[in-house]
Amino acid sequence: MSRLVTLILVTAALSLSAAFAQPSGVQCIAPSDPGGGWDFTCRTIAPVLSELDLINGQVRAMNMAGAGGGVAFAHVVGQQEGNENLLVAASTATTTRLAQGQFPGSTAADVRWVAAVGADYGVIGVAPDSPYTSLTELMDEWAAEPASLTVVGGSAVGGWDHLKVLLAAQAAGVENVERIQYVSFSSGGQAIIEIVGGRADVFTGDVSEALPQIEAGNLKILAVLADERIESMPDVPTAAEQGIDFVGANWRGFYVPAGISEERYQYWADAFRQLEASEEYAEIRVQNGLAPFARFGDEMEQFVLDQVADIAELSARIGE
Repeated sequence: MSRLVTLILVTAALSLSAAFAQPSGVQCIAPSDPGGGWDFTCRTIAPVLSELDLINGQVRAMNMAGAGGGVAFAHVVGQQEGNENLLVAASTATTTRLAQGQFPGSTAADVRWVAAVGADYGVIGVAPDSPYTSLTELMDEWAAEPASLTVVGGSAVGGWDHLKVLLAAQAAGVENVERIQYVSFSSGGQAIIEIVGGRADVFTGDVSEALPQIEAGNLKILAVLADERIESMPDVPTAAEQGIDFVGANWRGFYVPAGISEERYQYWADAFRQLEASEEYAEIRVQNGLAPFARFGDEMEQFVLDQVADIAELSARIGE
């Protein structure tokens, strides 16, 4: 056999292997109603995989709300094991609920954690006509009477949106933070509707949820819970600038079903590594207020397990 024929056969085999490895018919489950952070992850971040030719075809997004992500998690664990073409949006809210045992019978080890591709910093906001103009004014109100205001967010009671506002209040010296009134909704978008309608006083959520509402004139942000001011909200001070030493970051990423091949798992990890490094995604990240935050493959798995352990300890301490 000539070297030319051998080269052609090897090239064809490599092409076939590459075609086999590339996922097709990819679906991304957003475990919430439209409008929240998980929906953003599936409908805005995951499609970059297609733009970069890392998958065949387009990503199909599907909303599966319920139980703060628990319905989707149970669906993936119980019915999608080994599905190599399925992605599920995840975040700190997911690990928080797992840490608190809110997905009955499930643990973080029941799925494969494949990537984190950015951090969505927390915000605390109010209606545009609210009398509160700073986070310190809000904390002074809570210091006088923790139950005086209603807070709304897109996570369940005891979830990350709830926890971060309590932690911020705790850092501000507010006592009895467990008395702060929090009402949960299925997404940040639904929670903001309550603020717009005058049925709630304070919004706790993330930058990606808040930006469209700020532009629409529906929300006034008192503080961003970041180390420093962020590019998409240059005029909004951090909590630290207002004397409150607290940072609340919500990572954005994905998990996949257990039972997929190690080859496919590593393919997904590498694909998201390329997505995170791309110019296409960098533009999306900046436009939506995400800070760089990258974990892939085995590193991501260990990060999640550590975070679940840390949040479990923190939740127990707050509940004492």
